[in-house]
Amino acid sequence: MQGVLVREWTPFDRLTLTELPTPRPGPREVRIRIQAAGMSFATSLVVQGKYQRKPPLPFVPGTEVAGVIAEVGSEATRFKTGDRVCAVLDWGGLAEEVCAKEVNVFALPDSLDFARAIAFTNSYATSAAALTWPHLLNVQPGDWLLVHGAAGGVGIAAVEIGRILGATVIATAGSSEKLDIARAHGATHVINYREQDFREAVLALTHGRGVDAVYDPVGGDVFLQSLRCMAPEARIMPVGFAGGDIPQIPANLLLVKNLTVCGLNMGLYYGWSPVDLRYEYEARVRAIMEQLFRWFEAGKIDPVLGAAYRLEDFQQAMSDVLARRAVGRIAIVMDGEARRLGVG
Repeated sequence: MQGVLVREWTPFDRLTLTELPTPRPGPREVRIRIQAAGMSFATSLVVQGKYQRKPPLPFVPGTEVAGVIAEVGSEATRFKTGDRVCAVLDWGGLAEEVCAKEVNVFALPDSLDFARAIAFTNSYATSAAALTWPHLLNVQPGDWLLVHGAAGGVGIAAVEIGRILGATVIATAGSSEKLDIARAHGATHVINYREQDFREAVLALTHGRGVDAVYDPVGGDVFLQSLRCMAPEARIMPVGFAGGDIPQIPANLLLVKNLTVCGLNMGLYYGWSPVDLRYEYEARVRAIMEQLFRWFEAGKIDPVLGAAYRLEDFQQAMSDVLARRAVGRIAIVMDGEARRLGVG
């Protein structure tokens, strides 16, 4: 089979496809014939050795896939050959096949195609956990929710889930096209941060009170200015740092308004931590995935596929990610899914 192999820490644009042996599942694993794989900003950091978690060299990058089970390990009992699934991986997604731990594999609804399914395990699961878990943003009906990067993968998910939860969603993005996407997915108000000071706009919309919750995948000055348009006892969550800068939080602003900063690394629940806790958290993760699939089947969420590429065009896919050109998620698609989408 073909795949992308990282032999040493390197910039992503130096990687190439290579021939790899077909993987064989361990006792509690399944082998998946991949139909779609996700491409993300985090992947570009992983291959350079700049992410908080470093796979052992050599490795195939990529942590989210959807496809069909081709083989089941001797102790795996949840799935059978031929089942349609999505999965979170430790690594291995940018290849034609991969072995995944059964604990991190989820059955897909028949109505959900593979290319859009890759949005669920990370983008939608992260947003759902962030907005609903009591120790995090815990969004309630009637809350004002500010979502930055609202046309990206996690941003669209947060807008949709915020609407489902009964919040008034304010979405920010950098173009009219992206704002139209956010509005179509449930944002009540939209702000072009390139044309407006979003802090002033938020305060105007909320009559000076500020928002109750902020979902921020951008970081840098966006995070710092968000602190200045929050209501008393509001919550803010950094989800990532797509803007490139990690903010240093001024504690005095937290003190004045009794603000709460909460963090979410979804990888903790998938086993990406010094101590592997994926089995302890399995019930919590499965519950949130099942809720997301119910919302999808009810027509309440609608993942956006921004672009799809063949495996041999993986470099162009990452270029789109890094340039933030695409709306929604970017997928690598193979076999039947590539033919269905007309990607050739």
